[in-house]
Amino acid sequence: MYKLLGEAVDTALALKPLAANASHCEVVIAPVFTALKTVADRIEGSNIRIAAQDCAIQNEFGAHTGEVTPAMLKDAGCSHVIIGHSERRQFYGETDDSVNSKTLAALGAGLTAIVCVGEHLNEREAGNAESVVAGQLAGGLAGLTADDMERIIIAYEPVWAIGTGKTATPEQAQEMHAHIRREVARSHGEKTAENVRILYGGSVKPDNISRLMSMVDIDGALVGGASLEAESFAKIVNYQAAA
Repeated sequence: MYKLLGEAVDTALALKPLAANASHCEVVIAPVFTALKTVADRIEGSNIRIAAQDCAIQNEFGAHTGEVTPAMLKDAGCSHVIIGHSERRQFYGETDDSVNSKTLAALGAGLTAIVCVGEHLNEREAGNAESVVAGQLAGGLAGLTADDMERIIIAYEPVWAIGTGKTATPEQAQEMHAHIRREVARSHGEKTAENVRILYGGSVKPDNISRLMSMVDIDGALVGGASLEAESFAKIVNYQAAA
């Protein structure tokens, strides 16, 4: 929940030339709801795509005051939507069931769903990190076909490493990413698991992105605070050139 409309546009426009040569990855930014349409219009024709930070559990119009359907997000210029972010789970009652409903609705509207999973510190310390994440995957991806999974991106965000300055070591992140890939293979097949993109999110910064991305099962990053400044985010996008 950052940036008024003018600030969001300025940041996106500053990022546009900095990320213009990033052919090695997909670049997606997620402004607040009120900025989505304007930002999408201002960066049209660039290689930057737009994501929403959340969506409703249905696409049908109706008496759901305050909700925004995936179809509305698509209409506003979004190609992606983040679903089940840890803050939505922790503070706003998001459950595996609602993540699943939102994911199905997003796919139905033609959006790519970035489905977030991750454990709290007490769950990791109790040795339950893998089982917690496995449960979130099973619930969030229930009912999805192999074809559906082609428009799913999974983001692993250890809750204890979000906005805290703490970061899972590359080895810790790799261990969980490999676990996630095994769980996807179990539920949707080896080919799907091989192709699904798994992002790491948790205090990703320009100075740690290269080490994280050197891990075999880390396919990208879900960037928080470091994405608020165009120059900082561009350094993450262009980590290969800087490495």
